[in-house]
Amino acid sequence: MIKKRFPAVDYFRGFILVLLAAESSGVYSKLEDLFPHSFVIQQFFHATWEGLHFLDLFQPGFMMIAGSALYFSTYKRMDEGASYAELWPKVLKRSFLLLFFGIVLICVHRGEMVFELWNVLCQLAFTTIITFALLRFSIPLQLAASLFLLLLSHSLYVFTDIPGYDQAYTPDKNFGSYIDMILMGKLSQGHWIAMNAIPTAAHTIWGALIGRLIHRTSPPKTVLRTLIGLGLLGILVGYGLDLAGLPIIKRTATLSFTVASAGWVTLMMALFYANWINEKPRFQLPNYLNSMGNNSIFIYLFFETLVPQWLTKTTYVFVGFIAQISHIPSDWAQVINAFVALAIVIKLASFLDSKKIYWKL
Repeated sequence: MIKKRFPAVDYFRGFILVLLAAESSGVYSKLEDLFPHSFVIQQFFHATWEGLHFLDLFQPGFMMIAGSALYFSTYKRMDEGASYAELWPKVLKRSFLLLFFGIVLICVHRGEMVFELWNVLCQLAFTTIITFALLRFSIPLQLAASLFLLLLSHSLYVFTDIPGYDQAYTPDKNFGSYIDMILMGKLSQGHWIAMNAIPTAAHTIWGALIGRLIHRTSPPKTVLRTLIGLGLLGILVGYGLDLAGLPIIKRTATLSFTVASAGWVTLMMALFYANWINEKPRFQLPNYLNSMGNNSIFIYLFFETLVPQWLTKTTYVFVGFIAQISHIPSDWAQVINAFVALAIVIKLASFLDSKKIYWKL
């Protein structure tokens, strides 16, 4: 029976959200202006095509922790008396709203009405339905379903022979680009693919299985060893596939990328779980991580819309003035401003959490 929230889940989700909020606040881009050749800074930008940077793990982390949260919320409601069938309308409503807000978010970014399905919320709308449909089935069947989705996507890229879209690992010349032309009549300037929702559904399914592992397995040290083992296995298999000729490409969610990124995310989840392996955490992490995790969708929508569109410009009115009279160089003022905007996002999440104000889909 699930009687309480698992702190590791909310803190890890909050950790991912802070990293995403930092991107929206311009922290990484402004630091790159100061240190354009820094290897560390480059890890906070997506790989141009092939390869895996730290930023490339944010979306898989978001999808996997969404799967874990879905598992816990589903079984908590079932413990309270709800049936599995009774929860379907709520899941479908949530998925519809995720899709709706994902499209709205893209329109805000573009400054015009557009129909695009490359946003992570649009993809999560699809993966949530798939994961929920599999929750009641056995672990082997859920794993088989996730592998089927991965192999299906891989096969469509590798074995289809559509003129102009028959180059599996070439930007805008692959099967995913063909589907985008059918769905939206255009291609992403960043070479993102809408049908990434198929392979990345494996991330959400695996996240739900990790939730199941945490909930139903004991003792905690066994859970921790399992998480570490699965993480290392994912990394070895993912990079092994890359060496075997199946390149790691996030923008098309290749088989090797999906597995390798899941391995890294699982290891990060293991770190957070290890912190709460006992009743009290070993290290007292900032409470704002928990606050961010508790209001994840609202905070995500806030920093993806208002922060780059309005907040950073508003704060720079004051930060820029102070920097000018303090003789702080403009580049450094921009970095300071990005951190100020990020701090406001974190403060907002903490305030809402302190007042028990939550916005759930």
